[in-house]
Amino acid sequence: MSKTITRFSKYFLIGFFTFLFDLFLLYFLTDFLSINYLISTGLAFLIAVSINYYFSRRFVFSKTTREVNQGYCIFLGITGAGLIIVVLLMAILVERTNLDYLSARVIVAGIVGVCNYLINLFFTFKVAGKH
Repeated sequence: MSKTITRFSKYFLIGFFTFLFDLFLLYFLTDFLSINYLISTGLAFLIAVSINYYFSRRFVFSKTTREVNQGYCIFLGITGAGLIIVVLLMAILVERTNLDYLSARVIVAGIVGVCNYLINLFFTFKVAGKH
């Protein structure tokens, strides 16, 4: 299997499990703690992507040429932009189309997930060698 397919497969698995955690956290914060779904979306997203960063750095982009602190700072900047996009898309899907907030979150994750992989590959981790 090529490096690209192996790397993407690992990234997808880590992303899948951290996304399931994101959904669980979103549901817990919204339905059990009665926090507004947009605030819950932001909190769950930030926690899940931080976990994703750790596992991605360790198991997917282990040959990164960036130092941990430098990579995490770049990651935080990209995450801030991602947070705005995720919350905005959530608001649009829930408020304009009357979708359930969990269904909307799944759709938003599909849109944002592919973009995040490419951004992480080329900018956050700056993987050495061929992509």
